[in-house]
Amino acid sequence: MSIVREKIVNLKKYMQSKILGQEDLVDKLIITMLADGHALVEGAPGLAKTKAIKTLADCVEASFSRIQFTPDLLPSDITGSDIYISSTGDFEFRKGPIFANMVLADEINRAPAKVQSALLEAMAERQVSVGGKQYKLPQLFMVMATQNPIEHEGTYNLPEAQLDRFLMYIKIDQPSAQTEREILNLVRQEEKSGYKMPNFACDIRIEDILSARQEAFDIHFSEAIEEYLVQLIIATRHPEKYDENLKNTISYGASPRATIALDRCARIHAWLQNRDFVTPEDIHAVVFDILRHRIILTFEAQANEITADDVIQKILQLVPLP
Repeated sequence: MSIVREKIVNLKKYMQSKILGQEDLVDKLIITMLADGHALVEGAPGLAKTKAIKTLADCVEASFSRIQFTPDLLPSDITGSDIYISSTGDFEFRKGPIFANMVLADEINRAPAKVQSALLEAMAERQVSVGGKQYKLPQLFMVMATQNPIEHEGTYNLPEAQLDRFLMYIKIDQPSAQTEREILNLVRQEEKSGYKMPNFACDIRIEDILSARQEAFDIHFSEAIEEYLVQLIIATRHPEKYDENLKNTISYGASPRATIALDRCARIHAWLQNRDFVTPEDIHAVVFDILRHRIILTFEAQANEITADDVIQKILQLVPLP
């Protein structure tokens, strides 16, 4: 195991010891970070979404900012704006909270279209435009946006173009009873006077993250596995090739961006498992998070309460393994 991979594995273990009951969320956030992407996380309040991204930023010594999305938010509240300096008579650009290595966009679906558009440019182009000038964002830049699945009043649905910009759409659920007790004991311990948080033993820096990306992207991808990956994507666009009934559930299939995302994330998953080649299991480990927001269901499917996850599961059953 390489030194940088050992650091990432230690990072994962540490985060799972602090974010109890959300092992999948921790895994997917680390994969998203290494894949140079962004994550949309959906879950009820109180499931440690904020704590997860904040802990990740602290562990890699990255800058962190949190933006609470509200209906009255303006694009300049995210990007920053030109401020007039009376002493010099010039305008000076003051950076907004988007200029951080890791950004939490809390309840993103509460923001109007103009604000979402400003965030979309930052996510897609890694820059913001203010006053006719472009300002580059940091090399390590990751947005974790959250959505509350319970409350829908006063929310704006994210457009498909913006959803496609998210590498992963991660859904999290409530912890088990045993995990609930472990969370309670951990909080009680942390609240004791004189308690000190254990130090994160792994000496990891942003440069290590960039090195880890390169190592992961060099993982071998055989032609047979590559063909399997492509056929999974093609099955979302032409489901009639595999099942006529499946055709009635999919209105639009996944874009080529999904193919690229699946390739990257499968490589990173294999790398984290200390393998130098990709297997179908690596694809299966990330395929739901990559495709669930990129498959548009028909009205008929929605009326029958068929979910994108149901469709993905059916495609995995129909497309033959290599």
